[in-house]
Amino acid sequence: MADSADDRLRLLIERIERLEEEKKGIGDDIKDVYNEAKATGYDAKIMRQIVRLRKMKPDDRREMEAVLETYKNALGID
Repeated sequence: MADSADDRLRLLIERIERLEEEKKGIGDDIKDVYNEAKATGYDAKIMRQIVRLRKMKPDDRREMEAVLETYKNALGID
């Protein structure tokens, strides 16, 4: 029984390692796309913000923007 548990653990670890490698590859691909965008004149920092905003639920985004405006007004930032 220990052998089957050991085998199961080894398989799970190997699976995690493969997924981590895939994740690194995808991260590299995303970085390449941002570099390509930058090379054609787009602002990668702003693009990252847009991607983050698009992931948010509309209500959450509106709430964040309202709080941001409140803070900016409190600090006198236009």
